[in-house]
Amino acid sequence: MKAVHATAFGDPSVLSITELPDPEPGPGQLTIDVTHSAVGLVDLFLRQGLYRDRPGLPRPPFVPGLEVAGTVRALGAGVTGFAVGERVVSMSATGAGGYAAVYVADAALVASTERHGIAPALAVAVVPNAAMAYAALTGVAHLAEGESVLVHGALGGFAAAFPGMARRLGAARVVGTVRTGRLPHAAATTLPYDLIVDSAELPDALGDERFDVVVDAVGGEVRTRSLSLVRPGGRVIVAGNASGDWNHQVDTNRLWLGGVTVAGFNAGAYLPAHPEVVRPALDAALEVVAAGLGDVGIEILPFEEAATAHERMRSRDLAGRIVLTP
Repeated sequence: MKAVHATAFGDPSVLSITELPDPEPGPGQLTIDVTHSAVGLVDLFLRQGLYRDRPGLPRPPFVPGLEVAGTVRALGAGVTGFAVGERVVSMSATGAGGYAAVYVADAALVASTERHGIAPALAVAVVPNAAMAYAALTGVAHLAEGESVLVHGALGGFAAAFPGMARRLGAARVVGTVRTGRLPHAAATTLPYDLIVDSAELPDALGDERFDVVVDAVGGEVRTRSLSLVRPGGRVIVAGNASGDWNHQVDTNRLWLGGVTVAGFNAGAYLPAHPEVVRPALDAALEVVAAGLGDVGIEILPFEEAATAHERMRSRDLAGRIVLTP
């Protein structure tokens, strides 16, 4: 099968096309003939080796990619509820393997898109992230109906899944923030935000408004400013570090005095510890996407341009998500 290999930790030039044997599914697994593979920021972090010391995460040579869409190729022992040829979308349990023509998935992390009429490029771009948004908002933030949500990096691949899911869960108001250069894209988005503001102008851009839940996949100074935007009893969900500020610190006295909770959400850690959440998360995600609450811009590139896709992600030179095809 055709695949994209990361031959070493490093810059995008370490990505190259290779041929690998077609994999076979083991018990509880299925294989997918991949039509679309999503490119995410975590793919860049893994390629760069930022997580090289974390046990269980891939080391070179490896095939990047967390999310795929395609059709079921074969079923492993004990797998029921799927049929060969069925259109599906899958999340990854390992953080790798997606940039390949054939993908081995744990059946528990796969959802059928047959009944929902979702195009495969949109499915892979949004459904896994929307499922993770469900897990974060319900299991970590404990979002209640009528509460308000602030989403930093509002148009980013992961963050863009939160407004639609927050709406489905009953949020009364959803506000986003973006960096200055992204404001033209924010004006054109169809994502269900009530308002999107410039993160550089926080907290003044929001006046006296305060939020029950803040979702922060940006980090750095934006995370610090978040502490001034949370109501007493509110929750800040640390869901990423797009800023690249790995040394950021939170003043815990501000948490104490403000009555604020800060909690981390990492799907790779959370979902294996809470497997019962995966199926309802995927079901909710399919509903959100089918309802048009997760529509994002999608650019499709061939596997041969995986390095270009990573360069574009690094430079933030995109509006929406990049999806690769074999």
